[in-house]
Formats: sequence, C-alpha cells, structure tokens
Amino acid sequence: MKLMVIGGGGREHAIIRKLKENPAVTEIFALPGNGGIAADATCVPIGAKDIAGAVDFARREEIDFAVVAPDDPLVLGMVDALEEAGVPCFGPRADAAVIEGSKAFSKNLMKKYGIPTAACEIFDDMDAALAYVRTQTPPIVVKADGLALGKGVVIAETVAEAENAVRAMMGEHIFGESGSRVVIEEYLTGPEVTVLSFTDGKTLVPMVASMDHKRALDGDRGLNTGGMGVIAPNPYYTPEIARQCMETIFLPTMHAMNAEGRPFRGCLYFGLMLTPHGPRVIEYNCRFGDPETQAVLPLLESDLLTVMQAVRNGRLDEIDVRFSDAASCCVIVASGGYPAKYEKGFPITGLEQVSGACVSVAGAALQDGRLVTSGGRVLGVTAVADTLREAVALAYKNVEQIRFEGCFWRHDIGKRALEA
Repeated sequence: MKLMVIGGGGREHAIIRKLKENPAVTEIFALPGNGGIAADATCVPIGAKDIAGAVDFARREEIDFAVVAPDDPLVLGMVDALEEAGVPCFGPRADAAVIEGSKAFSKNLMKKYGIPTAACEIFDDMDAALAYVRTQTPPIVVKADGLALGKGVVIAETVAEAENAVRAMMGEHIFGESGSRVVIEEYLTGPEVTVLSFTDGKTLVPMVASMDHKRALDGDRGLNTGGMGVIAPNPYYTPEIARQCMETIFLPTMHAMNAEGRPFRGCLYFGLMLTPHGPRVIEYNCRFGDPETQAVLPLLESDLLTVMQAVRNGRLDEIDVRFSDAASCCVIVASGGYPAKYEKGFPITGLEQVSGACVSVAGAALQDGRLVTSGGRVLGVTAVADTLREAVALAYKNVEQIRFEGCFWRHDIGKRALEA
C-alpha cells in the first residue's frame, strides 16, 4: 500500500513511524514532511494547505490511503477534496472539522446539547467585548474564534490584560481573521487532561489520557507554547472520571455532531479540566494533538492503519483497539527564544547517541546532508517504560545527548503527575 500523510511536524513523524509497522505498507509520502521525517518517509515539497497540489499528487502516485493530520487543511476541506478524487482518507470533512475551526461553533454546540463547559459570551464587536470584560472578575479567558497555531488563548490575570488581549485580537488582528470574533469565558480550575479518541460517528474509542505541559519554562512559568512535553497515562484521569466523561462529554459530542448533520470521523481531541464540579470541556480539536500524539501512539498495541481504515469505513466497532499498560514521557527540545523570536539553521548533534527512546522531529531541515534547526519546537524525545518514573528518567537521559546552539527544554515534565 502507498500512503500519504499531510503535515510536517513531530505529530506527523510519530504517525508515520506507527503506520510503518503494518507490513502491507510499501511506501509513505509526507507532504511536506521535514528533514527528520525524511528518514522514515519520502518527503514531497507540497504545502500542507495546498489542496490542489495534494490531490494531483495522490492521483499521480495512485495513493491507496491518506492521513490528513494538521488542523488547517482539515478545516479548509482537504479530506473532502481527496475523497472526491477517490482517495480514502483518515480525518474529518470540513463541516465536522469546524468543531476546532470555530470556538464559537463548539461553544454553541455544547450549550445546545448540554455538554459541560465553561460559561462564556461570544462577540463580533470589539467595543461590546471590552464593555463585557470590564464587568468580569479576573482571571478572564479570552480566545480567538478561529485557528491560531495553538496560541489564540489568553488567560488574563487583570481586566487590563483582558482588554489588551481583545484589542490585539480584534483591533490589531494579530491572528488575522481568526481573531475577528472572540470568545470570553470563565476561568476554570483543576487538573487538565487530554483525551484523544478514534470515532467513526457511530462508535467512539478513547485513547490513553495524557497530560500536556503548555508553558515554556519550569514550574508552569513563561509564555504559552504549542506544548513542551507530555506524559501518559494521566494519573488524575481515574476509571470513575473516564466513565463520567464518556457519559456526559464524549458520546454526547459524537451524537451532537450527528444531530447537526456533521458526522465526525477521525481523531476527536478532548481538552478537559477536572473541576471541583466535575469534568468540563476546555476545547475540542479535530485531529491528533501535538505533542500528545508522540506520547500516546507508542502505547497503541493495535495496528494504526487498520484502526484508521475502520474509522474511515464506519466499522470501528469491529476493531479491537488495545493500548499497553506501560507509561510514556515525551520531552520537547526547543530553539532558544521560543515561542517568541528564535534563530534557525543550527546543526543538531547527538541523535545517534539516543538509545531506548525515539525522536520525533518537528522543526528541522536537511542541509548538506546534516540536520539543522528550522522551527521553534525542534524535536521530541519519547521514552516508554513500565512505570512513569522510569519513562521520565529514560526520556531525560536521552534528551541530554542532543545539542544545538541555544537549545532548551523543561526539566519538570511529569513532575506534577508523579506527585499525584
């Protein structure tokens, strides 16, 4: 089988590595991929949002199955276009991907179908949004309605900070059209949990729950990032909470999308807060999380391609989706200055010293045959072990082998989970 994976980050590298385990797979193309992914797939210089280019390539190469991994092409209708061209796909169509593409849509969906989430108001007018903010008690959460590379959420500690966030999104358009509408919601407290799930619109199978670490610096300090590390399973996600989430959030969301005529087939991501009043939805994503995928997929014992095909064909109920009882830890190694300004082009060394762990490359390019940095989050080192403590130790042992100018990482990934 010839496969095509859309995207070029650490998440896509982890997906490709897992797909390669199926003996029927003869070739995997990554569009566009990156310098590290090139070791595991054939990289093709077609951008992840180039729908026409991807369709032409799939036809020309007679691709048997495609995986559309990032949010942008899903929201833009990449799956719709590929399916219409006769290429079977894993991923939701555009009318279902809107669950991530518009926070206003997802909040209205939850309100309509009684799915527990934070109270909120939605604004298209900046003056009205500013007036509302002035009536609220901090912390105040301000969210850009559309996609913003995981950075469209501000947790404002003061009314003035919230006002600045509204002006930046709606007045200065720092996220383009994504910030022309904002969602202002109450601040929830409690442990955060990410649950990725496979769903074909009829059956929903949660994956192992994980814990992301969003802030750039140790102790959950610094700027929000796309994620600096992940552990799985999440110790706060008990069997009782899992049952509660299935009954009050997961299945109701699947049924709500069906009722709206937008059946969701693919990976539905649930970002949850375990509040004193029960689990609440913080956000939905229409795809595998990044870097959660790097920690969760290594625990999948079932064949990923078989599961993805079952999702696409509406036969997920026929598949036994199994995960190991082991634990995993992924630590992100980033460029100095990330998530603000950073430099690129530094040679990466020490990858050959990594042992007992795997490296998912996110922001690196090949230059004269060697790997150099080309992004903010450069790579993720993932280790799997019998216990979380062992997985964390093994991940950090391998992180220490890797070097490039200005590299940094958090030193406390998994600390909160181990204390729990």
